[in-house]
Amino acid sequence: MSSTILLADDVNMFLELQKGFLKHTSARVLTARDGAEAFHAISSEHPQLVFMDLHMPKMDGAACCAKVKEDPSLRSTPIVMITSAGKEDDRLACRQAGCDGFLTKPIDRGAFLDKARSFIPTLDRREPRIPCRTRGKFRLYGITLSAEVHNVSRNGCYMAADYDVEAGATVDVVFALPGAQGIAIQARGQVAWTNRGMAKKPDAPAGFGVEFTTVTEESRIALDRFITACTG
Repeated sequence: MSSTILLADDVNMFLELQKGFLKHTSARVLTARDGAEAFHAISSEHPQLVFMDLHMPKMDGAACCAKVKEDPSLRSTPIVMITSAGKEDDRLACRQAGCDGFLTKPIDRGAFLDKARSFIPTLDRREPRIPCRTRGKFRLYGITLSAEVHNVSRNGCYMAADYDVEAGATVDVVFALPGAQGIAIQARGQVAWTNRGMAKKPDAPAGFGVEFTTVTEESRIALDRFITACTG
């Protein structure tokens, strides 16, 4: 059964941005434009997670959060408040309202998904991951290293390499798709997770998953064609 996530913000641009972050997951996404609408949605839909902007009309995010936490039937609903960076007074207001976490604008896709999965560990991806054994390289901390790409999607890849890479690190990756006639996929991304050491999954080689943040237009087209051809 898919999880329900509520996004509350009075600015459409931010709602669409967050909806885009979740489009490759199985989550059912609801939206609200103000605190009163958000409280109604929480009361009636009982979402498993809420991302709520602090500054909204009718009822601001802190007031809505406090109202939820005061209700015995709703108080277990995790609420992540979204504030402007550097405004400690805003964070204090959210903390006093009883929120379960913070994010700051501009919202980073990786941080958003990491926060979502901290409350909903089963939050998965809908996008297909295609097995893809091909040599590649990645640049990290000014050093270029070799790896083998084991699978790829439109928004990321898994690189098999037994290096000490930290989750959250920014990497530049380059690799060729099988049968792509020499087209090199070039992307910048963030290390989303690592697979090595004591926590290594036995069914996968040591390495790390990369979530793309920037992909060249030529690479995007090539990835789309490759994945479409593999998935029919």
